[in-house]
Amino acid sequence: MAAKRPPFLPAQALQRVIHIARLDGMGVLTIAGIFALASALMHDQIGTVIGLIVAGAGAVELHGVALLRHGAERGMRWLVGSQIVLLVVVLGYVALRLSHIDTAMMKPLLTEQQRQAIAQSGLGVDAFLRMVYIGTYALVGVATLLYQGGLTVYYQRRRSAVAAALREFFN
Repeated sequence: MAAKRPPFLPAQALQRVIHIARLDGMGVLTIAGIFALASALMHDQIGTVIGLIVAGAGAVELHGVALLRHGAERGMRWLVGSQIVLLVVVLGYVALRLSHIDTAMMKPLLTEQQRQAIAQSGLGVDAFLRMVYIGTYALVGVATLLYQGGLTVYYQRRRSAVAAALREFFN
């Protein structure tokens, strides 16, 4: 039986939280910004708004990082809050898309060879695209629940260690 590793020292916990939050915040801000721009170019108003809100949640996470770097314990609230906003917004968007299934934009993307393969599988093109659409949005929902939920728990569990490290460095 392997020995259990000791918990991180507060300074290590602070350093890891800042590193993870910075990477996550930059990633969310960048990816959501790209999706918002793509949605705007396709005249998808809802997608654009959702992309901008999600990008804003990434900016909120980066603000939390900045607060922590300046010794403010409230930065942890910003980190947790950003994850909750992301979770609610993305799951709401997934629910909206699943309640209004529209595969019309996907049809022109299929090649003739793909259409033949779908027909050989015994499915109609519409049924196949519906399955892909539902599967994609369900996967996005589950991934968001696991990732943002996991980060929320991670940040929550590190609050006391981060607070101790900030008191040590800034007092």
